[in-house]
Amino acid sequence: MREKISNIVLTSIEEFNITYEQKIPIELGEAAPLFGKEGVLDSLGLVSLIVMVEQALEDELAISFILADEKAMSQKTSPFLKAGLLVDYISRLIEEEMPVWTDR
Repeated sequence: MREKISNIVLTSIEEFNITYEQKIPIELGEAAPLFGKEGVLDSLGLVSLIVMVEQALEDELAISFILADEKAMSQKTSPFLKAGLLVDYISRLIEEEMPVWTDR
């Protein structure tokens, strides 16, 4: 399941780069910085990317999450700093909310 989520996140980043003419270094894979000190996104860009990821999760996996909520903001390490942290965060959410998905 984590591999599917990783593909969804990285594909969303590629689409975001094209749509918004951004330079998130997708060639780094999950190490690609998104937000924060090393990231290239401002808060509006981050929100736009998150919406794209949420839509892709719904389209491809038929699951719906709001990723930028109080739970995400209260994490010790922000899930929005790097692509891999976002993948890990989504994986945990799916495991907590929908345990049957972890078998897929």
